[in-house]
Formats: sequence, structure tokens, C-alpha cells
Amino acid sequence: MEANVKCASLVVVLAFLTAIPGMRISAAPHPEVRSGVDRLYVIDCGDGSGPDESRWTPGVNVGTPVGFPGHCYLIHHAQGWFLWDTGIDDAVAKLPNHEIVFHEWGPGTGPIWRKPITLAAQLEQLHVKPSDIRLMAVSHSHPDHAGNIEMFPNTPMLVQRVEYEWAGSRQDTVAFNKKHPVKLIDGDHDIFGDGSLVLLSTPGHTPGHQSLLVRLPKTGPVILSGDVAHFQASFKNRYVPTNNWSKQASLQSMDKIAAIIAKERAQLWINHDQPQSDSQKKLPAYYE
Repeated sequence: MEANVKCASLVVVLAFLTAIPGMRISAAPHPEVRSGVDRLYVIDCGDGSGPDESRWTPGVNVGTPVGFPGHCYLIHHAQGWFLWDTGIDDAVAKLPNHEIVFHEWGPGTGPIWRKPITLAAQLEQLHVKPSDIRLMAVSHSHPDHAGNIEMFPNTPMLVQRVEYEWAGSRQDTVAFNKKHPVKLIDGDHDIFGDGSLVLLSTPGHTPGHQSLLVRLPKTGPVILSGDVAHFQASFKNRYVPTNNWSKQASLQSMDKIAAIIAKERAQLWINHDQPQSDSQKKLPAYYE
């Protein structure tokens, strides 16, 4: 009986998503084409903390301090290196206590971000130079995800068109450098054409937020979710921060991700979830 209920629920979710414009689910990889991805590195790109978890989980854990990591992900594909998100600006590592207060909830409201080790130094551990990165993408324009874009001035960046146009319009966003090479995306996008790396349009946190489906040969499908949800409990209970661009779009995007997880049997990697981060292998180790 329980299995029938779960199956029926999935059918409802899939039908719901297909009815939403721009919410199509990415097709499976082409069976005749082998995935070109062979390695995924989890990189420390900042360590954040806030005084009140309920800012991200409205009505829940009010007044409880919360810590949340920030990651970048370096992916090796047969056609070259791909970087997902760029983290807190490396310049923060030179500030007193290696920290900065951002303005997510208004000037000086936090969260506090610390950067004891730079993205550049971690890439050097792998003997990867910024010029070696063939393509890059950011989940969205918040500074804990888009702080080091200009470390890679000649690397084309894949970003949703609506995010590119919106970025810089609020105090908690980074305005993109219009001289940086860019490929504007509208919706889902198969980056290398082999199904190994697929951008997923997941608006809500910001108008052009995107996630990344990575099909690893041994680990299997992994969804790098950006800020679709900030914690595992947020995804499970559909908590939407009050400063998200759209609550309705946020909920629709979480439902879209849930449907892909069920369809692909994928893992969901939530960028700011501390317990999940603690369990993951970090650079120089990698996932295959």
C-alpha cells in the first residue's frame, strides 16, 4: 500500500511540473554516448555563520545560531575543466580575521563569512591554473557564490539570462562584469551535449537561479542545488526564506528537484548544510 501511495505521489509531482512553463525535467543521458565526466572535487569556498537560523527557516529554530559552509565544485570533463560557483571573494582572506559581514537582510545584518583559505590556493594544490578552466557557471549572483568570477577573466560563464539582467539590483547581489565572456541560458541546458552536466533552471531564491545535475560514472547522479534550499530540513519541509525573490517559484523549483531525484535516483548536495558537508570528501580527494 505504501509503495502504491509513493508511486501515485510521484505521478502527481511529475504531472504538476510538466504543467509549469520552463519547469521541464532534463532528459536522461543519450544511451549511445558515454558521460565525459570522471572527477568532481568539493572545494572549501567560505565558512558562514548567522545569529538566527529562522531567517532561512521561517518560524523554526528562532534565535538559534547557525553555521553553514560554502562550496565550489571543480569538475573534470573529457573536454576540459568546469567550475561550478566561485565562492566568497578571495580578497576576504586578507582582511582582519579573514572575515566579512554581508548584507543579505539589510546593511550589516550578516551573515558573517570567513575565508581562511583561498580558491586560488586550492586550485594550485591540483596544479590547475585559472586559465585551465574551460567553462564556468554560477548558481546565482549572491556574493558567496559569485565572488571570484573575475579570477577567470577569459573563461566563458554560463548564466541564466534573467539572472544576468537582474544581478546587481539588490544590495545582496554581485553585478556581473559585462566585459566577461558569457553564454546566456534560457531554461535547462546540456552543457557538453552528452548528458553529463546539465544546468537546471530553478528560479525562486533569485529570478535566474540554476542548479547542476552531474552524472558521475561511479557515484551516480548528483544535483548541486545552489540555494534551492539552504539545509536538508529546508528541502524536506519546504522552508522558504522571506528574502527569496519568489516563494511560489521557490516551492516549484524544490518540487522540480524532488521529481528529478526520484526519476534519476540522484543525490542532493545542499551547499550550506553543515552535517552533509562534514560527511563529504574534500579536495584533494574527489568523487568519480
